[in-house]
Amino acid sequence: MHLSFRSWAMRLLVLVLLVWTAEFAWAHAVLVESSPAANAAVKGPDIAFNLRFNVRIDGDRSRLWLLSPDGNTAPLPIEKQPSPDRLQAHASGLKAGTYKLQWHVLASDGHMSKGEIPFTVN
Repeated sequence: MHLSFRSWAMRLLVLVLLVWTAEFAWAHAVLVESSPAANAAVKGPDIAFNLRFNVRIDGDRSRLWLLSPDGNTAPLPIEKQPSPDRLQAHASGLKAGTYKLQWHVLASDGHMSKGEIPFTVN
C-alpha cells in the first residue's frame, strides 16, 4: 500500500499535535481539590488549608500567601507535606471577610503554576 505525500503529511501533523498537546497537558500542576473549597464560607478565626494537585509538588520551592480583606498579603509557612501531591498550611486570628489563598507551586517536571482560592470567613 502506497501512501500519498498528503496522507503522510496529515499523519505526521496528527502525530506532532498529539505529542505537543500531551506535553502541554503534563506541563503544569493543576489544583484538583482544596479545603476550603473555592468560594466556600468557613468559620474562623483559625483556618487549615489543604491543597491537592494532579502531580508531585516541590514543597520547598512552592509558596502560599493569604490576601486579606484589607488588601494586605502575608506569606503562609507550608507545613511538612503529608504526600508529594499535597500542601498544607494554617492561618490564625482571621476576622470576618473575604480572603484569597494564593499559591505558586513547582511541579515535579520543573514548571511553575499559580492560582488562587477565594473564600469567606464568617
